[in-house]
Amino acid sequence: MTDTYTINLTRVGKPQKGQKSPSSARRIFDRVRRQPLTVAAFWTIVFLAVVAIFAPVLAPYDPNQSDYADLLSGPTAAHWLGTNDLGQDELSRLIFGTRVALVVALGSVVIAALLGVPLGLLLGYRGGWTDRLGSRLVDVAQALPGILVALAVIAILGRSLWTLMLAIGLIFTMGFARLTRAVTLSERHKLYVESAYVAGMKERVIIFRQVLPNLIGPIIIQAAVFFGSAIMIESGLSFLGVGLDRDTPTWGGMLSGAVEHQAQQPFLVFPPGIAIVITVLAFNFFGDGLNDAITGGVRKSPRKRLTTAELPGMSNAPTAASATLPGQTYSMGAQSADDAAPDAASPFPQKVKEIETPTGATEVLPEPVPGAVLDVRGLSVALERPEGDVVPLVSGAHLAIGQGEIVGLLGESGSGKSMFAKAVMGLLPPRTRLSAGSILFDGTQLAFQSQTMLRTVRGAGIGVVFQDPLSALSPVHTVGKQLIEPLREHKGMSKPEARERAVELLDRVGVTNPRERLDHYPHQFSGGMAQRVAIAMALAADPKLLIADEATSALDVTTQAQVLDLIMDLRDEYGMGVLMITHDLGVVAETCDRAAIMYAGEIVEVGTTTDLFHNPRHPYTSALLAANPASEAQVDRLPTISGRVPLAGEWPKGCHFANRCAFATDACTSSPVPLVDSVRCVRVDELTLEAVAR
Repeated sequence: MTDTYTINLTRVGKPQKGQKSPSSARRIFDRVRRQPLTVAAFWTIVFLAVVAIFAPVLAPYDPNQSDYADLLSGPTAAHWLGTNDLGQDELSRLIFGTRVALVVALGSVVIAALLGVPLGLLLGYRGGWTDRLGSRLVDVAQALPGILVALAVIAILGRSLWTLMLAIGLIFTMGFARLTRAVTLSERHKLYVESAYVAGMKERVIIFRQVLPNLIGPIIIQAAVFFGSAIMIESGLSFLGVGLDRDTPTWGGMLSGAVEHQAQQPFLVFPPGIAIVITVLAFNFFGDGLNDAITGGVRKSPRKRLTTAELPGMSNAPTAASATLPGQTYSMGAQSADDAAPDAASPFPQKVKEIETPTGATEVLPEPVPGAVLDVRGLSVALERPEGDVVPLVSGAHLAIGQGEIVGLLGESGSGKSMFAKAVMGLLPPRTRLSAGSILFDGTQLAFQSQTMLRTVRGAGIGVVFQDPLSALSPVHTVGKQLIEPLREHKGMSKPEARERAVELLDRVGVTNPRERLDHYPHQFSGGMAQRVAIAMALAADPKLLIADEATSALDVTTQAQVLDLIMDLRDEYGMGVLMITHDLGVVAETCDRAAIMYAGEIVEVGTTTDLFHNPRHPYTSALLAANPASEAQVDRLPTISGRVPLAGEWPKGCHFANRCAFATDACTSSPVPLVDSVRCVRVDELTLEAVAR
């Protein structure tokens, strides 16, 4: 017997046509609403704010008015919370004390944020020695007892409201700095920051307009918690008699007077004590609840592990002392982190004819290609480990791209394709540096140049489209803002002019309703449409070279074809060169004029697409093609390449492919193999490789 069940499926959460999807703020608000304790804390804070604002209206008496006939009384009809030793109404002083507590808390938190957030941004974004030295100074300042810092400030500047806010603000400054630095360390390596770099934005623009808005959530949460702490510290200082004078009603001053006369009237300690406890708990509960709402209700462990993002960064630019000039063995790059100089002058010798790569091969540099948009010769990239040893990542790479030409860079994951592109743009990650080579862009040398110089080239000369468009776009800015920024930076347009141009760019790349979509956020776009937006951003300043780094890998087949057609159309329209980085043979065959095959950090073969697919000269190229036969090819078993790609640092002395090559001999492993006649193989003249049926 079979039971049949009927299940009603209802699609939830999808907005109706014409209805906007809920914003991030709306989602956070909905999460907060489902937290009763957070809601109660919020309304407590609102109540305290109303009391502070309308204190003169709500208080039954002037807070300093004395009734000498009724001293140290308990609750009565005339004085609901009693009177102190001067006959002053405790309820009125409690109400006015609310105003003082909130004003001091707000002022001290604002001062701490204004001092600490820029400091943390600078340390986290700059990295390197700036971060190491600055972080140690921040740690020293954080280790100082907060109360002693406040007492020192008050002793020097005197007792006043502004002095009290400054004293408490200095206590919290290092907390804001440490938080901002930690978050910035993770944010600075995200794709949207690299996209801003590539767009040629100035450092201060990237820090304050791109990175800072993404830190607003953690900063607000920290500020909410610090509000409660500020009230507690202000109350403690007033209790000790070093805060505000007695004429100014404060909760700490009220508590101090109540303790002094507790034997005569024990009730007086309760009103200010309860007010302090409730207020501090309200701010703490609200801060915790807001944190849960922003992070989706997932608490993160406070224990922090050291990540590679926190390791000291290294500049791409060496000092002149670390560079070897003509007449010596050619080796470029800072030899250690201490030698790095972010804005050092380029020591690159323009007329060097050969180099020694990190693997020991002597490479003969080809002559510069006339009219090439990008001409890379002998490019080598190395990673310096914390232990001090240097690991080569890219070795002796040569590649040229002409105007209006699409060149594919093909290879397996981990072969060094993206590292090659990052070296061209000067965006190498921390501890990674350019160790040798020449990078000529439109006749201008980019190798070993300062970030200031490279900024003039990025965006205006070189545009980049990354693999994941939603990561490459800042989540807290509309796509219109992100498109307008590089237009104003490089083209000098006014805001209305830049907006009109942004509409034209979105329309050109195929985004429907471009004027309306300009005000949408990245999460409101599908993957394919977001990639079109990323392409529009890359084209904003009319670059001469477009680098597409796995630009279609995350897209479905149909969308991938549309994006590739768009890139080819834009190539024809703008006449720009295109570097198409991919691991997809079909993409190379469909779009590229020429292609370079990369394996284990080396370019092993360069040629026209037709030659590579029909007459491969390197065994690795032939094996790649054989492992990816066309659907109509008659094969019983899918061919594979035996073995594995050697990891960086484990490359053999000779040919990197020798341990997997069916044609390898002793000559292949005895010494490094240079790139000769666009092929890196010692047996190229002996072998006749057949192309796989496709």
